Amino acid sequence: MNFTVYRIFHFPKNFITSTRYTIQVKGYAGPMRPLAAAKKPKKTLTAVEKKVLPVETDVNRLLTYVCGTNIYKEGGEDVKLKPDSEYPSWLWNINTGPSPSLEELDPNTKQYWRKLRYLGIKQAQKERATRKF
Repeated sequence: MNFTVYRIFHFPKNFITSTRYTIQVKGYAGPMRPLAAAKKPKKTLTAVEKKVLPVETDVNRLLTYVCGTNIYKEGGEDVKLKPDSEYPSWLWNINTGPSPSLEELDPNTKQYWRKLRYLGIKQAQKERATRKF
């Protein structure tokens, strides 16, 4: 029984074609629509009005409360500021300025090596962006 699939079903040998030469006949994704109905008019963009947020102008309220911390839509109140003695001492030692340069850091710290790696990555990215093709 040395029959091939072509001979069992009586298909010609050139019946099976590559998928790149076939055309989809059925519209499985949905019903077929004429091309004119498929095109929809483009929507024009409309400008969105900006929300005007209320700004606190009362000086005494700005000095005694952290304005904008009330998360509730109805009720609730902003957090009241406490005297400096009630906050931890480390809070006043936080560096709010720019980070220290590599020369200012101690080479025996993890912060130094992280900064060195960061600067190396930045330098490699800059070289990669400016190299010729």
